[in-house]
Amino acid sequence: MATGDESDDGLKCAICLDVYCKPIKITCEHTFCEECLAPYLDVPSPNCPLCRKVFDPKKKAKAKDIEKQISSTKSVCTGCSKKMSMSKIRSHTATCPKMGTMTDSASKFKPVATTSQKAPRDVPNRSTFKCPFCGLKNLDSNDLNRHCNKEHKETTMSVVCPICASMPWGDPNYQSSNFIEHLNLRHKFEYDTYVDYNQDEEEILQKVLESSLQDK
Repeated sequence: MATGDESDDGLKCAICLDVYCKPIKITCEHTFCEECLAPYLDVPSPNCPLCRKVFDPKKKAKAKDIEKQISSTKSVCTGCSKKMSMSKIRSHTATCPKMGTMTDSASKFKPVATTSQKAPRDVPNRSTFKCPFCGLKNLDSNDLNRHCNKEHKETTMSVVCPICASMPWGDPNYQSSNFIEHLNLRHKFEYDTYVDYNQDEEEILQKVLESSLQDK
């Protein structure tokens, strides 16, 4: 976190967990950074990341009251302990030498030993997925199943299955006409539990069926 002041409560974005940057208020009255909200605007009927209510992207507006509050509220950099308005804290921490040292020591990856093996590139993310209806991110297959059945059960829009699209055999352009039914039939399990990604789809499905019978 960039700040360390009790007065900044309520002035941080629920998505990035940092001080609002260009705060935008949507129709349900929740506020997010402009950049954080942007991915949710890529779908026809976006849901608020907090309350899940559908909102109208055309009615979003600058949260001028929040901007004013950020400018008038003081906070402290946790790196150098310098006090300043919250509107300046983001740009300050980006260049603060002490903040940079703290970040580097905490987040830099240091290999145990040198290796000649090349790091894999362009490996698809098969652990978490984005809801194709509302854009909600970081859902594993079980969470995606529960979320879609709860929030989008009556939605009939054709969409690409994000789980299938991440698989070696998946077609990222194929749209399922009944995604909820597809999700319930094909993705009620974690692929990583059963799958050898070097096998083809039929071999994997057969293995999943055999394993599910053994679990009963």
